[in-house]
Amino acid sequence: MARTITIICDAMELGRYLLRAAWLLLIASLTGSARAQTQPTSAELEAVYSQAASLYRDFHQNPELSAQETRTSAKLAAELRRLGYEVTEHVGGTGIVAILKNGPGPTVMLRTELDALPVEEKTGLPYASKVHTQDATGHDVPVAHACGHDLHMAAIVGTGAIMAHSRQSWHGTLMLIGQPAEEIITGAQGMIADGLLKRFPRADAAVALHVENLLPAGKVGITPGIFDTNADSLRIIIYGKGGHGAMPQTTIDPVVIAARTILALQTIPSREIKPGEMAVISVGYVRAGTKNNIIPDQAELGLTVRTYKAEIRKQVLSAITRVTKAEAEAAAAPREPAIEAYEKTDAVYNNPALAERLRQPLEAALGKDNVIMEPPHAASEDFSYFVEQGIPGFYFSLGGADPAKYAEAAATGTSLPSNHSPLFAPDLDPALHTAITAEVAVLRNLLNGSAEELHRLQQSGPGQ
Repeated sequence: MARTITIICDAMELGRYLLRAAWLLLIASLTGSARAQTQPTSAELEAVYSQAASLYRDFHQNPELSAQETRTSAKLAAELRRLGYEVTEHVGGTGIVAILKNGPGPTVMLRTELDALPVEEKTGLPYASKVHTQDATGHDVPVAHACGHDLHMAAIVGTGAIMAHSRQSWHGTLMLIGQPAEEIITGAQGMIADGLLKRFPRADAAVALHVENLLPAGKVGITPGIFDTNADSLRIIIYGKGGHGAMPQTTIDPVVIAARTILALQTIPSREIKPGEMAVISVGYVRAGTKNNIIPDQAELGLTVRTYKAEIRKQVLSAITRVTKAEAEAAAAPREPAIEAYEKTDAVYNNPALAERLRQPLEAALGKDNVIMEPPHAASEDFSYFVEQGIPGFYFSLGGADPAKYAEAAATGTSLPSNHSPLFAPDLDPALHTAITAEVAVLRNLLNGSAEELHRLQQSGPGQ
């Protein structure tokens, strides 16, 4: 009898073990399937693409300058609200925050920019911008989405629609951010100052992309670690003594001082910075005078300064001050130049562990050959302000160049129009398809994990 009972108990225990093993196998299978199937299906893409492309053309044709994005913000907010997101407007000015909660899990932020540039579009597109408006100083300027933010906005709506319609494929909280004033690198800081991290769920990871002609449409680029540059904007006013253009001996010409200063500044990267270190000084504008035969009292220069390393940044900024003052003193200027630093942002840092994790779903969604490892970029971005709040960040590149034109340019050694060019416009299809595919793949991967996993990634942040 005892032996019979023992056999029965052993059989029951074996049954429970087998049942538990089968259950765990099923759970593992479902979890693995959810993680593997992060890419949107062709049906999901086509269901949202037409609307996203229509939005792109609308945003492209109706651009707004930094901190003036009222129509843009309202339209984006309306689209996301229609999809079921809880939308808050006027965060940090014209910024928006759209929240979609889908049970317990991590909070992941996907960000797009809203603003355009004071550039006259010359693409010849049927929906090209013809907008003119007044800038912050009251000057009439043309406006165009010469940096691709219109495509970013169209993509985030397409991505947001797929995520809203497929809640069974992820869990947690999705936060979509429409950030103003990226082009003057103040928008992210403004949203944070307005309580982004206190009024709304704090993100466990932050994601963004940027379209460029450095890659053909259909591909994306990943850069672990430093993605782009520190950026500093400087305004320099050089003072002189005005007078008649025919009698320069009675004047101290600030235009000539400005010209010498511009040339002297270029020797800082070429002669003061160790070869191989990143340092760029560009003078974007020179303003002086009112008439050809009048020597003005002053000249104004607008500079952008780009570096990767903090110590190089400090060295370059110090040298700019030294050179500018020395050129004015050499010309016997009546007073020292005024040097104003009015915009700045640190380099965007891509958490290496997060970049490596997200490379896999991107390769699965786009194909391994379409995910390129890139070196750091020379541009800048205020996405860094989000990362500096202790949020692991992943900022990646989206190819925008027509593949045929890209191949031709590579073969002939020529360059395609860069961002901020009057001729810049991404190849909408496949660039928009690729953007939506990539964003959905990344979000589903992150929103199939846990907040604890993402918190551990903070240990591999800058300086770790």
